[in-house]
Amino acid sequence: MPNKREQVLELMRKKTLMQPKDVVAAGLPREYLYQMAHEGLINKVGRGLYQLPNADISEWNGYVEAQRRVPNGVFCLLSALVFHNLTTQSPHEHWVAIANNAWRPKLNYPPIRYISMSGTSLHEAIEIHRVEGADIRVYSAAKTVADCFKYRNRIGLDVAIEALKDGWQARKFTMDELWHCAQVCRVANVIRPYAESVAHN
Repeated sequence: MPNKREQVLELMRKKTLMQPKDVVAAGLPREYLYQMAHEGLINKVGRGLYQLPNADISEWNGYVEAQRRVPNGVFCLLSALVFHNLTTQSPHEHWVAIANNAWRPKLNYPPIRYISMSGTSLHEAIEIHRVEGADIRVYSAAKTVADCFKYRNRIGLDVAIEALKDGWQARKFTMDELWHCAQVCRVANVIRPYAESVAHN
């Protein structure tokens, strides 16, 4: 029978990131987690988050952790573009849409940039994707492109145009889907000339 420290390590080998509550749920005292971090056997990577020093962190791990910390959030803008493979950019923080009056937890890891949305714009075209054994909420490619034009002053018009071109060429959405989302985001007149251009090329 492995001792409690070995049991904590075994748990961490199965789960990339560990929280004290995960240890308690397994019937182990959380103090072992703190002690092992103090001794350098495991790493503390953020408030209440621990991992093994040689942990294999995938590019999607941050998405899973961000969703766990902000369960009602939806990945949007640059984070959604990366998910849909519609940008060459690699943002250092996760862009998450939440309701205007929603609580915004301040996290050391993963870093999150909150985008306030409301009404249909917040709830429309949310897709649920299974990543590393967990469900994450991401706006559809069409909604993401529409959002990019809506928030073009934050991310740059060039990024929005690139996403539109790449999304259309990769058949990530139809023009009907894009037009619907553009109306939801109230950017139909902004998108129209660019959409007409890519549709005829």
